[in-house]
Order: sequence, then structure tokens, then C-alpha cells
Amino acid sequence: MSGTALTDALKSQLLALARRAAEHAYAPYSGFRVGAALLLDDGTIVSGCNVENASFGLTSCAERNALFTAIGAGGATRRIIAVTVTNLNDAPSPPCGACRQVLSEFVSADAVISFPGPGGMESVPFAALFPYTFSLEKK
Repeated sequence: MSGTALTDALKSQLLALARRAAEHAYAPYSGFRVGAALLLDDGTIVSGCNVENASFGLTSCAERNALFTAIGAGGATRRIIAVTVTNLNDAPSPPCGACRQVLSEFVSADAVISFPGPGGMESVPFAALFPYTFSLEKK
């Protein structure tokens, strides 16, 4: 399965799981509750929410929490073929720069990233969202 071949039913499922995860977010400082759902190349879906910290710098985003859960449960060999992000604040929220960089090590070449944009949900290939990743691999 590739990120570009997601069915409407699967897109709806990812959005519902991301929304459910956002409901569990710990965001007492910003009130900005975010959830993410990752579809892995073996069909597994893993979700996560943001967890804030009083120090702010130690806050962890939903996308990274979902990825860390996926790695903890099944190792780092699976690839992400889709990421869906949502929030309970009806605000545009593409993955932040830190999440883009961390995800870059685990996304498939055609992974689709969906997130709330200014006019509703947007879906873009990861390469369009983050064209210049930092990597130690020689190309």
C-alpha cells in the first residue's frame, strides 16, 4: 500500500483516530490539543497526542509521540505511508519543523501528510511539506 492510494474510508479512520487522540492531549498551558495518527506500511495505525510541560521546551508533539509509540511497539524498520494530524481548536496546524525532521527518517517516499489548513484539511506529499531534510546519508 502506498500513501497515494488511501481510500476515503481509511482517510476517515485516520482522522477519527487522530481526533480521539487529541481528546487525550495534555495541554494545560496552551490549550492547543493535537492528535496524530500514523499509517505504517504493514497496515498498523498508531496514534499519539501532544503532551505539554511547564518548561515548554520539553513539550512533545502528537506526531513525535505517535512515532515513538510505533517504534517502541514494533521497531524502526516499518515505514510511515500516511500521517493525519488534527486539533480540537479548529486552527491550521501542519507538523512543526521538529516533527518534520523526525518523521523524515521514517516516511516512505510517497507518504501523504494530512493536516488542518486555512481552508480545511489539506493533504500533501511529505517531500512537498519538507523538501530539504537533514540526513547523514550520502546521496
